Amino acid sequence: MSDWNASIIEEFRANDGKVGGPFEGARLLLLHTKGAKTGEDRVHPLAYQAKGDDVVVFASYAGAPSNPAWFHNVVANPDVTVEIGTDTVPVRARVAEGEEHDRLWARQKELVPSFADYENKTTRKIPVVVLERT
Repeated sequence: MSDWNASIIEEFRANDGKVGGPFEGARLLLLHTKGAKTGEDRVHPLAYQAKGDDVVVFASYAGAPSNPAWFHNVVANPDVTVEIGTDTVPVRARVAEGEEHDRLWARQKELVPSFADYENKTTRKIPVVVLERT
């Protein structure tokens, strides 16, 4: 894990799910995954969008040309856990497709315009992952 992510995770946990700096006011969660290749536990701070009782995350990777490792992890091992605020919740990941993908992605770009910048930086279709409470 990068020092950058480690510091965000530490701040998130120390402040009941809130962080400052460039993420001040952003909706962040901590996604716990199992490595697709290694089987090791991983934690990833991610922006999210609420969808009823579920949450949605985006494999934007800041517009990098490939998907982030966590995306491969949830596809391989979809039973994951999220920390939202002070709650830890088991969820099952599924990749949104078609109209659902397009609607959720458009909404995220409205809520957080920097996601449109990520889309403009890459040629790949950015995956949208719905995390459904189990």
